[in-house]
Amino acid sequence: MKILIIDNEAGLRAILKNMVLLLNANYTVAEASGVADGVEKINTFKPDVVLLDVEMDDGTGFDLLQQLQQHRFQLIFTTAHNQYAVQAFRCSAIDYLLKPIDPIELHQSLQKAQEQIGIDIMKQQLQVLLQQVAKTSNEDAQIVLKDSNKTYFVNINDILYCKADGAYTIFHLMNKTTIYQSHNLRYYEEMLEGNIFIRVHHSYLVNKHKITQLNKKDDAYFVTLQNGENLPVSQRKKELVQQALLHN
Repeated sequence: MKILIIDNEAGLRAILKNMVLLLNANYTVAEASGVADGVEKINTFKPDVVLLDVEMDDGTGFDLLQQLQQHRFQLIFTTAHNQYAVQAFRCSAIDYLLKPIDPIELHQSLQKAQEQIGIDIMKQQLQVLLQQVAKTSNEDAQIVLKDSNKTYFVNINDILYCKADGAYTIFHLMNKTTIYQSHNLRYYEEMLEGNIFIRVHHSYLVNKHKITQLNKKDDAYFVTLQNGENLPVSQRKKELVQQALLHN
């Protein structure tokens, strides 16, 4: 497997290269120092996997991706903790490693990347990533969801709500599709932060544009959605829902 490390810090490139080769001495590893050098090396080295830093001296990893005509490689971002960038990675289901990089996490990421070589969805995932980075309007933006059988490119505005199911989350879409995901609801609340979702209850994250009414029966509150479903609303979330309805 051919691996290209793109990072503006020579010392970090050397450490990461050493970590990669300790995992498998048969890997072929090349290096690049920034955006311009990275574009050139991708075109000449033709890597299977790119380990790409987010912030570099001559631009960002996102700038580099926008300069490429083709994306025939698997991508793993490397970054210091940057919540904005991490949110974009999660929305596009593109792998990332937080610095300082853990060798076990690196090994897992490279294994996943190797399994994905030849599966041609990276171009679509990168489109979703760049949408998120550009802060495309909520109605047009997408997220990428994966289960054991399939990858789904979902328009955010087509999501009705997300429901907690223990350590898992179930996405309920407008077309009645349900997609099970192996992260808890808090993960998706953080991922979709700043979008059109509100946590109305500890078990429900709801697309506020799909709420038609806030109702009360006895001492319990619930919202009615466009498809006629009713979902519970916790007492402390009542005002949040009322504000969302005012601005719908």
